[in-house]
Amino acid sequence: MITSELPVLQDSVESGQDTVSLSMSLSELDDTGDGKTKKKRGRPGRPPAPSKKPRKSPSEKGPMGVQRGRKANGMAQQNGEGDPVTLFEVVKQGKSAMQSVVDDWIESYRQDRDLALLDLINFFIQCSGCKGTVRIEMFRNMQNAEIIRKMTEEFDEDSGDYPLTISGPLWKKFRYNFCEFICVLIRQCQYSIIYDEYMMDTVISLLTGLSDSQVRAFRHTSTLAAMKLMTALVNVALNLSINQDNTQRQYEAERNKMAGKRANEKLELLLQRRKELQENQDEIENMMNSIFKGIFVHRYRDAIAEIRAICIEEIGVWMKMYSDAFLNDSYLKYVGWTLHDRQGEVRLKCLKALQNLYTNRELFPKLELFTNRFKDRIVSMTLDKEYDVAVEAIRLVTLILQGSEDALSNEDCENVYHLVYSAHRPVAVAAGEFLHRKLFSRHDPQAEEALAKRRGRSSPNGNLIRMLVLFFLESELHEHAAYLVDSLWESSQELLKDWECMTELLLEEPVQGEEVLLDRQESALIELTVCTIRQAAEAHPPVGRGTGKRVLTAKERKMQIDDKNKLTEHFIMALPMLLSKYQTDAEKVANLLQIPQYFDLDVYSAGRMEKHLEALLKQIKFVVEKHTDTEVLEACSKTYCILCSEEYTIMNRVDIAHSQLIDELADRFSHSVEELLQAGEEADDDDIYNVLSTLKRLTAFHNAHDLTRWDLFGNCYRLLRTGIEQGSMPEQIAVQALQCSHYSILWQLVKITEGAPSKYYNDYGDIIKETLSKTRQTDKILCAKTLILSLQQLFNELIQDQGPNLDRTSSHVSGIKELARRFALTFGLDQIKTREAVATLHKDGIEFAFKYQNPKGPEYPPPNLAFLEVLCEFSSKLLRQDKKTVHSYLEKFMTEQMMERREDIWLPLISYRNSLLTGGDEDRMSITSGSSSSKAGSIRSKKGRPPLHKKRIEEESVEGSWMIRNDTLQTPGALQTPQLTSTVLRENPRQAAEHLSEQNSEPGSESDYVHNPQMQMSWLGQQKMEEVNRKERTAMNYMKARSGGVRQTVRGLMEDDAEPIFEDVMMSSRGQLEDMSEEFEDTMVIDLPPSRNRRERAELRPDFFDSAAMIEDDSWGFGALLKGT
Repeated sequence: MITSELPVLQDSVESGQDTVSLSMSLSELDDTGDGKTKKKRGRPGRPPAPSKKPRKSPSEKGPMGVQRGRKANGMAQQNGEGDPVTLFEVVKQGKSAMQSVVDDWIESYRQDRDLALLDLINFFIQCSGCKGTVRIEMFRNMQNAEIIRKMTEEFDEDSGDYPLTISGPLWKKFRYNFCEFICVLIRQCQYSIIYDEYMMDTVISLLTGLSDSQVRAFRHTSTLAAMKLMTALVNVALNLSINQDNTQRQYEAERNKMAGKRANEKLELLLQRRKELQENQDEIENMMNSIFKGIFVHRYRDAIAEIRAICIEEIGVWMKMYSDAFLNDSYLKYVGWTLHDRQGEVRLKCLKALQNLYTNRELFPKLELFTNRFKDRIVSMTLDKEYDVAVEAIRLVTLILQGSEDALSNEDCENVYHLVYSAHRPVAVAAGEFLHRKLFSRHDPQAEEALAKRRGRSSPNGNLIRMLVLFFLESELHEHAAYLVDSLWESSQELLKDWECMTELLLEEPVQGEEVLLDRQESALIELTVCTIRQAAEAHPPVGRGTGKRVLTAKERKMQIDDKNKLTEHFIMALPMLLSKYQTDAEKVANLLQIPQYFDLDVYSAGRMEKHLEALLKQIKFVVEKHTDTEVLEACSKTYCILCSEEYTIMNRVDIAHSQLIDELADRFSHSVEELLQAGEEADDDDIYNVLSTLKRLTAFHNAHDLTRWDLFGNCYRLLRTGIEQGSMPEQIAVQALQCSHYSILWQLVKITEGAPSKYYNDYGDIIKETLSKTRQTDKILCAKTLILSLQQLFNELIQDQGPNLDRTSSHVSGIKELARRFALTFGLDQIKTREAVATLHKDGIEFAFKYQNPKGPEYPPPNLAFLEVLCEFSSKLLRQDKKTVHSYLEKFMTEQMMERREDIWLPLISYRNSLLTGGDEDRMSITSGSSSSKAGSIRSKKGRPPLHKKRIEEESVEGSWMIRNDTLQTPGALQTPQLTSTVLRENPRQAAEHLSEQNSEPGSESDYVHNPQMQMSWLGQQKMEEVNRKERTAMNYMKARSGGVRQTVRGLMEDDAEPIFEDVMMSSRGQLEDMSEEFEDTMVIDLPPSRNRRERAELRPDFFDSAAMIEDDSWGFGALLKGT
């Protein structure tokens, strides 16, 4: 341990500036023990001439000169063998071990340190992506600021990319090699070179200057290098502190010996050793102080998020590595302030840095003040808009809970509790871990096991399961048991798989002195039990969490099989008893009957458990006889269907029990129908109830079972005919009879169509074709909307079945595309007639594709994006002008990121865009409307091209017939459009009301004006005049901007950039931030000139997808149609 006498890093607030010190007071920074003043770290001075070694020529140099040939002026040169010739190339390629590279450089430094340092300086310059080179004359005669200014002039910043930002495996490896080189360099120089007051002074001075550069590449690269350099120095300081501690103990032990046994020479050596270590510690302290004050305190608030993230990540390493020096409020405050950063990447680094600290419980006393100060902010970050940040915040809160349960209030815990119901699974799982630590961890295992033995239970988890039930019932925001189970599945599997304990709680009789489960609690426990069974048997999250079923690993597959066998063996015996106890409760029975579908039914035969099967079938029969609730009856029907599977040997036994039950129900139904029909109008309530109850049971079974051999249709038909003739049949009986008859007909159709499937397909196809033809004649637009709606419904069904990650090569997707291709053929060859309908179809399809955003974030495609691949089938039906307009409408929904993506998941968007752009300039109308079109075309070709003004009039006359019509137009004639019942598209009631008001408007109103082609032409003229005026105004404004407004515009952009770096992402903590700013005012000042990153520049770009931009390219007026929606 480091004693209290040893120096530690401190930060002084009183001095008005951030100071890193390894001494106990600030005065020791300025004055040493003998009164000497420490030399200020800056550009190093030259050593005395006598001590300077003679410089060798490149041919006389050692291994370093051989590996990388060098001219006398410091410029790199080829060595004739194709090997890398600069330090940058060596580190980038990474072919040599980093220690050997550093050893070569150290050898070169010992021979000629100016040339070696010049190589190191150029290494940092080239790592920044600068093509310039520092020459030896520049190094000797110019200050750092002049050198950096010269390199800035030679920097090519047009591309915006530099080694740290270029993607690809080579440059990712380069970043690792770059950081490793700096670490190894300090490690190899820690015993001599770093104390020569030349190498480290030069490097630190250079990195400080580069970190203050306006060039982002210089600032980013130098900050990373400086932070890694600081980390390496912290490690050196830690080793020095440990050596000082060991030397001090040896000295004290030797001094405490008796005078005769004391070795004075050893004492002198230990004193000399301690003095040397202290001097080295002071030197390392100066270096760290220069880096921290000169770079960190400025760059942790840099305008670039990546730079801020680097600073926060490394200060977390320092606090964990050398906690005695850095883990105090003077350094923790920087992490606390940055918790409010506006970029999720930086907030994420803060949380991970804190997690590394809170993992060590020995550090909790030093974190107590920080926890009290920033706990509220950390808890609020569990609701962060970035899911990754929210997950790490929950994990950090869990670590705080583990270290001290008193640190979090009940309100803090409740803010995390409800996140177990989040639809985002990582957030829910992290919240489940917190919930497990807080509520479901055994506090006294021995006492709980003793209680379980006294009660005769096989598991001590009884109280924990009761607590789980209470938590589920007290959740006011959600009632999704499946979500709760899934959230706790990874942290509380032992508890959730304790089905024996759950069954015991449900079946055991209460004893005196123990609380009994209430009816509501029993229902909740049964629901939770069923959810745990489903999770164990299916081994995937419930619907709404995750992106579909993933392939299980071998270990997960084995666990799934083991769990399924375990739950089957238990519930084969327990389920009949549970049904017997709760057979009168419809809700409980309906849930319990879900369990057999997760059984491994082979266990009945393999384990010789047929008697338990008989008990189950007996209880199901009792349930059918006691209940008429549809949900319960359907559960019984489904259970029989599962047990009757032909692949299992128990099928015959179950089929016999099922047939006996249907025989009894059918016979009872036949007798009750006879009695009801004979009684006629004198039938009483008992007669009606007997028919209705039996018919409900048979209808529920007829849904999943073929009951045609019992001829239920005959009696149902008699009931329906009697109701029609006499009008006295109760409505409930009529509904059930209709439904049962419907099932009977469907089962008969299944038998018939299995023999001749093509006969009905051909007839049905003809009917559909005729229907489409008539619909298109009535209203082409509504017909097109109907076609796209049917495709959307099929696509939605496919998404529900397969999840959002569709296999575009599957037969289901190909089927939808083939249907779309056939729909496209129905539009025929006359593109003029179908122009408006096809355009409307594309508009609806685009809106459907971009209707929902991906919950993962904007960098992922919308869930319905794959629908654009279906929409491609209709692109060939668009006119050339309409393709441009549709493409412009598509771009309104696209972000700049979408336009740059080329991954496979974006292929539907790429394909659809290409279908709109391909042939856009070559397409021509080969067939026009009218019988004499071909003749007119031949005559026109002979006479020559018509006058331009006539051509424009013809185009505008065609345009006026379709341009303004949109999806709010009504079907002509007396027939009204039927109400849509699809969940894909519904008419907005407010829009419908506005539409009715338009229908009832007076003549000459706006609606008449819009729908009148002749008046529309004059309106188009007005629009064109307004467009000309707008262009003239734009030109005048441009000239004004050219003459004198450019300077003001640039100044305004720079002023806009000076916005605060921090903002509260989730909850308002501005007051706390202002208080902190007042207390630590010295460190909150930013002296870096404002700069604008690429993301901020993007916000200044004009909106190229506004209405004005669309009008410029809208020669046919389709923009008005799209804008009308």
